[in-house]
Amino acid sequence: LYFSAQEGILCFYHIKDLQYEMKICADILQPISSLLFSPDYTVLLIVTDQGTVYTYKPSHSGEAVKLLDACSSCFLAADFLTPGDKYCVSVTISGEVQVWCLEDGTCLSKLNLDIEVHVT
Repeated sequence: LYFSAQEGILCFYHIKDLQYEMKICADILQPISSLLFSPDYTVLLIVTDQGTVYTYKPSHSGEAVKLLDACSSCFLAADFLTPGDKYCVSVTISGEVQVWCLEDGTCLSKLNLDIEVHVT
């Protein structure tokens, strides 16, 4: 079970029978708004309240890697493009939809919806 604690700390609970162990995986230093696993559960996308997107690979037990940084408009949401875990799609508050390569953070495509986006 992965979850985010206060102040942007990514935690993992390993639960087996009646025993559990908590591990701190990464300190993002920003409040986390959402966590999304790739379809094959090899990569975790972490989106912060400030619009930055990180990737975390549980099998590598390393640090979270900043993939996308909020610039002129905060990323409101991100998710994987399936099948696989090589690409993700994001949308900004200003309505820009972008497709990203997860390996190096390259923006592959973008489309402006010309409308402000909100989460309900």
